[in-house]
Amino acid sequence: MAKAGSMIGYTGDISFERTSAGGLKGMLKRSVTSEDSVLMAAEGSGHLYLADQGKEIQLLELSDDDAISVNGNDILAFEDTIDWDIKMMKSFGGTSTGGLFNVHLDGPGHVAITTHGEPLVVVPPVNTDPDASVAWSATISPDVTTDMNIKTFLGRSSGETYQLEFSDEEEFVVLQPFEETLPNE
Repeated sequence: MAKAGSMIGYTGDISFERTSAGGLKGMLKRSVTSEDSVLMAAEGSGHLYLADQGKEIQLLELSDDDAISVNGNDILAFEDTIDWDIKMMKSFGGTSTGGLFNVHLDGPGHVAITTHGEPLVVVPPVNTDPDASVAWSATISPDVTTDMNIKTFLGRSSGETYQLEFSDEEEFVVLQPFEETLPNE
């Protein structure tokens, strides 16, 4: 499985087919969630080369018991042994690339995620900018915190109004040195 349109070259005999999560249920979920993780199945033999706007590529290996939550825009590819679904995060103020929903990936298998620049992997407790948060252990769900005051309502926000708060010290969070916002923001 790979991000639709990410193929930059291949050798051998590989075919591509657009796919989606869960048929009609998946289509309804994507329309309600605005999660735009359009994927394609790549089948055949040979070497497949993928890229996404010059982003760095990080390869992760998930075991049988591993799961990760990733912003849909940051998924480049994963093996067909990985189960995936769109999952709702805790209530959110409606901003950020992650918004209310992320893609949940369950192992075993390899996953390729992308980051603008070299990623930073941190161990909670940590508060993060939602627009720089790429992925985290799927066993944790961040709380959303706000830094709202009278200046925020007067249009003098610091730009850091919403944060994701991770507190489980046994897990990890992947950040990128870039605030990725949606085109309409």
